[in-house]
Amino acid sequence: MAVLLASTSAAQEFTIRDIRVEGLSRTEAGTVFSYLPLRVGDRYDPERGAAAIRALFATGLFKDVRLEAEGDVLVVLVEERPAIAEVKLEGIKEFDKDQVLKSLREVGLAEARVFDRSLLERAEQELKRQYLGRGLYGVEVKTTVTPVERNRVNVLIAVDEGETARIKAINFTGNRAFSDGTLRDEMALSTSGWLTWYTKRDQYARPKLAGDLEALRSFYLNRGFLDFAIESAQVSISPDKQDIFITINLIEGERYTVSQVKLAGELLGLDEELQALIDINPGEVFNAERINAVSKRITDRLSALGYAFATANAVPDANRDKREVAFTFFVDPGRRVYVRRVNITGNTRTRDDVIRREVRQFENAWFDAEKVRLSRDRIDRTGFFDKVEVETPAVPGSFDQVDVNFKVDERATGQLQAGAGYSSAEGLVLQASYSQRNAFGSGHAVSVEVNTSKVTRTLALTHTDPYVTLWGVSRTTELAYRKSDLASLGLGSVDLDSQIAAMRFGIPYTEFDTLFLGLRYEGTKIGLTPFSPPAYIQYVQDFGASPQALELTLGATRDSRDNILVPSRGSVQRLFAEWGLPVLDLQYYRLTYQHSRFVPLTNRLTLAGNVELGYGDSYGTKPFPLFKNFYVGGINSVRGFDTASLGPVDAFGTPLGGTKRLNFQTEVLTPLPGGDRTLRLFGFLDGGWVWGQKDNISLGDIRYAAGAGIAWISPLGPMKFTYAYPINSKPGDRLQRFQFSIGTGF
Repeated sequence: MAVLLASTSAAQEFTIRDIRVEGLSRTEAGTVFSYLPLRVGDRYDPERGAAAIRALFATGLFKDVRLEAEGDVLVVLVEERPAIAEVKLEGIKEFDKDQVLKSLREVGLAEARVFDRSLLERAEQELKRQYLGRGLYGVEVKTTVTPVERNRVNVLIAVDEGETARIKAINFTGNRAFSDGTLRDEMALSTSGWLTWYTKRDQYARPKLAGDLEALRSFYLNRGFLDFAIESAQVSISPDKQDIFITINLIEGERYTVSQVKLAGELLGLDEELQALIDINPGEVFNAERINAVSKRITDRLSALGYAFATANAVPDANRDKREVAFTFFVDPGRRVYVRRVNITGNTRTRDDVIRREVRQFENAWFDAEKVRLSRDRIDRTGFFDKVEVETPAVPGSFDQVDVNFKVDERATGQLQAGAGYSSAEGLVLQASYSQRNAFGSGHAVSVEVNTSKVTRTLALTHTDPYVTLWGVSRTTELAYRKSDLASLGLGSVDLDSQIAAMRFGIPYTEFDTLFLGLRYEGTKIGLTPFSPPAYIQYVQDFGASPQALELTLGATRDSRDNILVPSRGSVQRLFAEWGLPVLDLQYYRLTYQHSRFVPLTNRLTLAGNVELGYGDSYGTKPFPLFKNFYVGGINSVRGFDTASLGPVDAFGTPLGGTKRLNFQTEVLTPLPGGDRTLRLFGFLDGGWVWGQKDNISLGDIRYAAGAGIAWISPLGPMKFTYAYPINSKPGDRLQRFQFSIGTGF
């Protein structure tokens, strides 16, 4: 006869001879015994029985637990919770379904897990909260649990997202110095406009509003309003849950000027050096951003000396009657520290040594913040990574050591590139190539170009080893065959067949500067027709149809860009010279210079400028080779004009190119919201021209064009689409307003 045991005084007490578990279908008996606080031989009493029931309930595996006694045998009767057979989502469009399922899995709602209704209810509330955070206030989330065979359940989460609530109005109170419109311009949130369907700036979210309030605070503090405060920010929604109204109540205070700036604290004998870092003078309007910049310069200087935890806190002393504020920078260098280890994570493909050779902060050396920053920039400039982050945590248990941790996010470095253009003369032109900038994670660059377009037929193999030596000497080897049909470019009925073999070494002599030295052989075969330009016919008659050149190449590059793919600051300068040695047919020289500079205007706007100069001439009895002429026009020089069309022309209107070149490009770029950092919108102004050997340079010849475009470094390579308006075109100019390319860029 079985006796039900309850945790009451009436329950029996006995010594347990055996324990039996009943009611299990999925759970192993051993699991129950592992949680059961009773063992054979223990004395059973009501208190220990109640504790056993609580322990088994706490596992979450059972929805009912009972204890019975059959003589001195303890019987544990359990009723298992059902398992989840399937979790299904319906109606979710705002979020990635796979990410939602992953989040549910992390909290225990997934196939084969034990079903817990409380977890489902919490997941339902969290999903609603996420929708509210995106401005979907009319969202409805319904959950359905359906029993199926073998004590399992199907879980269905059905969502009716409703319509997104849009910001109808943003109003301010208390603002006297600045208008509502000026303050709205500082905010990421905005009312609905013609582009907000894409930017989603009119969709309210609490984190966005918090960021905007900080932006407003910075705006006022940077303009002298030391006592500025945000009293409150009120958000209301219309009864139909479609319109959002935001009211921000401000306390502006008065505008302050700086009366004095001084240093205090432990200055390490660097008083004059640190004082020189202060660029704020008495009488200037208080600017919090400039104050913070001074603090950063001081801590950066101390960090370069090994004081990784240095602080320079600016303490204000305000005179509210005179509306003046004095600042004292209290400097605390902290302790000087060493770098214990340099750690690199995230590189699943790139070899560790390929990254480490770019690191300028050494292990077991004094910590140097400038070298850490330089290391991060050098790793980023390789172009192998989407993102490079660095942290310098203190070593646990040590007072004078830090680790330097670089975390990289690898990008695809293999590119299948294509270029395309369209003109009335040649129609659609396509070319293709494959390049790998990081072959097998070694840092070597390998490219194979196969081009069978109407204009050019090319087979080119190029290999670059960036570290032939440990100190960073690079070597580039090139083998190529090119056949160019100038007629397809409107440059005359001429075929040029070239065989090229070249080797070039790059020798770095500073962190940003590299010298180049190389030798290049080029044999060219000039094919003529009765319709070839007279200049080419005369050249062949005088000097032959198969000129050869052995060229000495010299160059210098200075590159301080923060990123080689999407730079936002820094510059790159390139100076190159080709000299046709007198041992073969061509005796000439060509000089080219390029200077590109990138200046951050705001967090999102970058000003980019590019200038290219070229000059060529002969130094022997033979003239400058026509096929070495410079050309300007097209998407990579002056947009809005046909490729290679700007400059001297012959009697038939065929562009001849020139020996003197000037062109420039100016762009203002901004990343498009919602895309990666390489997807950018830009406006531009271009100008350029080439002059013949006997022509005088005249800036009045330069053609200008302005327009806009979109650039993106896609998986297929760099893409660029532009529409340009030629500003000062003249009769005879070849115009091409819409241009695009895949696999090229400046």
